[in-house]
Formats: sequence, structure tokens, C-alpha cells
Amino acid sequence: MARIVTEWVKVTDDISIIARESGEVWFHAPGDTKENADPFATAMTGDGSAGSTVGLLDGAINLGFAGIEKRLARPDPTIASYVVALVGAYHTSVDTPRNLRRAAGRFNELGRPEVAAYLEERAREETGHDRLALKDLRALGVPGERLVANFIPEGIKPLCKRFDDLCIQDYPIGCIGYSYCLERIAALKQETDIEKVRAMCPDDVDATRFLRSHSSLGSEAAHVEETINFVASLPAEDRIRVVQETYESALILAEGYNHELLKSEAEMLEELQQVVGEALPYLHSSRPSHGEVRGPRPAA
Repeated sequence: MARIVTEWVKVTDDISIIARESGEVWFHAPGDTKENADPFATAMTGDGSAGSTVGLLDGAINLGFAGIEKRLARPDPTIASYVVALVGAYHTSVDTPRNLRRAAGRFNELGRPEVAAYLEERAREETGHDRLALKDLRALGVPGERLVANFIPEGIKPLCKRFDDLCIQDYPIGCIGYSYCLERIAALKQETDIEKVRAMCPDDVDATRFLRSHSSLGSEAAHVEETINFVASLPAEDRIRVVQETYESALILAEGYNHELLKSEAEMLEELQQVVGEALPYLHSSRPSHGEVRGPRPAA
């Protein structure tokens, strides 16, 4: 009988994630076993599998968000908060192709063409996504180029810096964990989430290009599956580092997004209008009535 693959990764000083090929996942603390008898005290060395890899990666994201769950902000969506989210989306996507190609070049230098090829393909797939966010901003009557040139949401800055730093490391395997974290979270968005945004906008405004692309309706689900299979094929040391970075990125993502969501609508409006130096259309009513005339729709 074939042995079921079991993988484990220590993500904090006192927590390891354990996952089996069968789909079982649990979190392990050293105190759960007798001293000197902990089978997960040493790093794993065996082969991976898709089933156990997805357990580790998703377990890392869940663990990263667990610490913020009780204080996670859940405000009703508004156009102002959506504009801020679009600006954040622009900044997390605009440098992605360049960063991934930089990391791919390093892996070519290290004699790891399979990792380089994976990253280069991801770079091609992510090219142009920043322009989707700009089109959505324009559709809302917002001067998108001016806004993104002068404004990065505070909660997004650490996330962008993390990715920049990962991709210039001597061994940038962690960038795969970062990318997986963001794509996995995006793939959770459903058509109902897109409909909520449409309901806030006047009938003739389509401002969901980026959201549709980065949801279960776009390519994210396929990207997630491809990443799981690729990570499962990597050596154990690489898989460990990818899972650890998935956890670290989830921590930053959770804190950053919560920082923005905790702001009042008035605070967000003030930030946006200070940057562009003018009042912004659609933003003074959280839920405009469909059919209500708010002026001509800007070209998208």
C-alpha cells in the first residue's frame, strides 16, 4: 500500500502546519507531544503532493488571518472605499511583471530554469493588470493617473515593499508564496461580490474590470491550481520557504487591508480629495440610485 504523503512546515516559533495528501490539515505546537519526541521538530525532506501542498499553503493563509479575525473590520462597501481599493490594486499589480522577471533572471543564474520559466509565465499573465484598475478609476470619473501617481494607501505600502524585497533576494523563492497568498484571496471573490459593486454605481458605469479579472470569474482559480502543482514539485527546502512566506504575506495583507477598512468614509474622502485637489463624482453617496443622473460617464 502506497504511503500517504505528509508534509509539515514550522511557520512560527511555536506553530507548525501539518498537511496530508488526503486533505487533512492541522496546527501543531511543540507542547502537543512529549519533549524530544516531536516528529515535526526537524524539517521535512520528502516529496510533496498537490493535496498536502494546498493544505500547507491555505493553512498558512488561515493562520495569518486568524490573529486579526476578532478585530477585522467589516464595513458596508462604499464607492469611496472601492476607489481606495482600486488604487491599492494598481500599486500591487503595476510592478508585478518587472519583479517576477527580476526573480526569474536570478533563478536562471542559479541554474534553476524550471523556476525561471514558471515566473516568466506568471509575469506575462500579469502584464497589463494595472491598466484595468486605471480604467475602473476613470469609469468612476476619477483622475486615475494623477491619483495613483500621488497616493498609495498606507495599508498597501508594506505589501508592495515586501514583494519588492522578496524579488531582489539572492534566492527569491519566497515571491511564489507572496503571489499565491494574493491570488488565493482574490479567487475567493464571487459574482455576488461583483454585483455589490455594480449596485453602488450608476447603471451606465462599468468599474469592475479589475475585480472580475481577480476573482473566481477570472483566471485566479486556474493560477492557484497551477501554483499548487508547481510548488508540490519543488524540493522540500523550497516548499518550506514558500509556505513560510505565504504565512508572512498573509499577516501583512490582513493588517494592511484592515488598516484601510477601519477608516471612516469621511477620512477616505478627505484623503482622496486632498490628492486630486477637487471633489470627486459619485463619492458623496455610498449607494447611488440606479438611473440617477450624475453627469456624463467619463471615457474608460
